[in-house]
Amino acid sequence: MSVLATLPAGTYTIDASHSRVGFSARHAMVTKVRGSFNDYTGSAVVADGAATISIVINAGSVDTRSADRDGHLQSPDFFDVANFPKITFTSTSVKDSGSEKLSVEGNLTIKDVTKPITIEFEYSGTATDPFGNSRYGFEGAAEINRKDFGLVWNAALETGGILVSENIKLEFEISTIAAK
Repeated sequence: MSVLATLPAGTYTIDASHSRVGFSARHAMVTKVRGSFNDYTGSAVVADGAATISIVINAGSVDTRSADRDGHLQSPDFFDVANFPKITFTSTSVKDSGSEKLSVEGNLTIKDVTKPITIEFEYSGTATDPFGNSRYGFEGAAEINRKDFGLVWNAALETGGILVSENIKLEFEISTIAAK
């Protein structure tokens, strides 16, 4: 099934209260730390079987359930939110990539470094909520190397290896609402 052909033409906004934009990273080479951003906006415009997508994330809204770690991530060692308060993604191509799947190519900007990435999304369906809103769900992920975006801080472990992995998995659980 073509997801793009299924979606009615129009503008869709991300409902941040029913969505998650997050990440996971290997910590101390033995476990994963998960986090999310609590403040972001995003939209998609669908027309004639094509789409454009954009999202703006407040980097200072990072939340890993540890105030000390969040403060470190906000510091110049990582996001440097005082100088680079926003993380952005803008699509350059949205294509059907199989049964109920979309391949979204675009430019991710972190700390004024822009790199192309591809996010693979799975369409999880549509529903009309109790308020009459048409909702469309998508779940997706992509992997980036944080050093490509100037996030280079690390610490060596006594047992060998490093404290924070270079590869970061970006995770998206998105509920959009169609404009009325």
